[in-house]
Amino acid sequence: MPDPAADPVARRKSDLATRTLASVGMIAVAATALWLGGFVFWLLVAIGTLFMMAEWADLHKVSREHKRLAQFALTVPLAILSPLAAGASFLALGLIIGAAFFVVITTRLPGLARGIVYCGAPALAVVFLRGQGDGLLLAFWAMALVWACDIGAYFAGRSIGGPKLAPTISPNKTWAGLIGGVIAASVLAGVLQYAGLPLHLVLATPLLAVLAQMGDLYESQLKRKAGVKDSGNVLPGHGGVLDRLDGLVPVAPAAALMVLAGLYLA
Repeated sequence: MPDPAADPVARRKSDLATRTLASVGMIAVAATALWLGGFVFWLLVAIGTLFMMAEWADLHKVSREHKRLAQFALTVPLAILSPLAAGASFLALGLIIGAAFFVVITTRLPGLARGIVYCGAPALAVVFLRGQGDGLLLAFWAMALVWACDIGAYFAGRSIGGPKLAPTISPNKTWAGLIGGVIAASVLAGVLQYAGLPLHLVLATPLLAVLAQMGDLYESQLKRKAGVKDSGNVLPGHGGVLDRLDGLVPVAPAAALMVLAGLYLA
């Protein structure tokens, strides 16, 4: 039996198995919390957001004290997002912006303050989506299109290869992967249309899939600038929470704005 530590092929298979098991576990946890909604979903979102904030601070190489300050500042809007408080509202949005101003004033670190918005905005967006009348479908669509995009991009990139998408930022990403991700997300949206997903959201899905991959590239750029491979190490085979949610960061707010616009135009 080959030693995984000495055999590169065996090591890759072992890494793939670890990543696959971790992915199934994470999706199961997220899907369960999404199904239950309410306090359980909010709690998972809040915990994930605080991990994201910690990893953002580490990528920007700030002190431990400033990292904790940013996390504490973010707990205020996160608490307001709770179903026991005001929930997803313009008050929560205002508090996210206020927390960012507080951090930049007290630390003089604009990069750290940007992290408040970077981490807080998608949290507000997914809680808002889940709180709608058909929130289970809407929130699942926003989250699952990112999952489908990641899976489609991975397999298309591995099986087809071809020209690199952004070699100076992320050498492993290809144009084939981008197209594969868009196709996978679009197919998912087409299936969800039969479950009641509005047509304008189905048609917007390819654009959101591109946006998800741009979010992935942005985080890759942050890691390259910081000189690290992963944003953290809390997820086996996947690195940090930011590594898994980088695509959702831009997609969730965009999806929430589309849903909000649909409510006002209906």
